Amino acid sequence: MNYKDFTKSIFRGIGQVMLQNNAITGFIFLIAVVYSSWLMGIGALIGTATGTLTAIMLKYKEKDVLGGLYGFNGTLVGISLLFFFKPTGFLFIILIIAAAISAIVMNFMHKKKFMPYTFPFVLTAWVFIFLIKSFNIVPSSIPETVYFTQADILSAIILGFSQVMLQASVITGILFFIGILINSRISAVYALAGSTIGLLTGLLFFPSLINLINIGIFGFNGVLCGIAFSDKKRHSFIFAVTAIILSAGIIYGFIALNFIALTAPFVFAAWITVFAKNKIHKI
Repeated sequence: MNYKDFTKSIFRGIGQVMLQNNAITGFIFLIAVVYSSWLMGIGALIGTATGTLTAIMLKYKEKDVLGGLYGFNGTLVGISLLFFFKPTGFLFIILIIAAAISAIVMNFMHKKKFMPYTFPFVLTAWVFIFLIKSFNIVPSSIPETVYFTQADILSAIILGFSQVMLQASVITGILFFIGILINSRISAVYALAGSTIGLLTGLLFFPSLINLINIGIFGFNGVLCGIAFSDKKRHSFIFAVTAIILSAGIIYGFIALNFIALTAPFVFAAWITVFAKNKIHKI
């Protein structure tokens, strides 16, 4: 693989976080993350590059590598570790190891014909967050707490986009939406519906969690669910809405259990919906 192809695969990997196989989209996503947090932007880049290089060294299918399939889980691993922990030299070593492992998990699931989505990231991040906290390897980073007394609908919808990569920035959310729109208008429409429906589900069923609702926590899994089921077929919207609502319910379960959700609600909701969809089609 030459330098040009490698560079494209890096940006495609970042784009694939939201299921967009487009280098320009990925570049916009990276700029959006850097705008919110230059440090997490570096983490995203290191994670993506590590996942991609791991796939190249282990001789995974070049077509999949070029499409960014082995980079996006590393992107999220890099961002998440820098979100939860303070940036030390040792953390960056852990980040590289974790990103490499996420690529290996991705390849295993891909070969077994599973639908990985972002589960390799979720599984890898869970393991490493648990180990780091259990052995107090790196100090935790404590995010600022923001308090709201009422819903801020427009801001919450936009933040639903930015929270896909653990960012709480309206500008970042807008840039994410633009990046999706550049690659796929139908994905952008479904993503917008996902954030909106996730938000409304949170307001309807879990109004006491207004702080989390307003910062996009009930919207970001909906964004991913919307994109995953985006299609021009009419019935696709029904499955998308089902997955979006499910993801909101699942994230509430994680919150109630005080467990780090990451993008697991999206993955679980998508798996359940795909299973139901296949059963319905057979009938």
